[in-house]
Amino acid sequence: MSREAYQIPTAQGSGGAPGGGGGVGGVGGGLSRAFDAEGATMNYICGDCGFKFALRRSDTIRCKECGCRILYKERTKRMVQFEAR
Repeated sequence: MSREAYQIPTAQGSGGAPGGGGGVGGVGGGLSRAFDAEGATMNYICGDCGFKFALRRSDTIRCKECGCRILYKERTKRMVQFEAR
């Protein structure tokens, strides 16, 4: 399958319906609104002490336990599948 023919799957069910907003523009608009919300948080793990916590976009990039500035994003729980050639 070529890169141009790939359709991003949606959570609404019928992924291949024409006019269903399955293209990049429809999905990208929804994602940007979700991340632009001020209450949206992302989970991080401290690189020094291993403490897990959530940060908002406006928070300072610092561990709340030890003050370390090396943070790692927590791995997603969603299944990620790649096609190897």
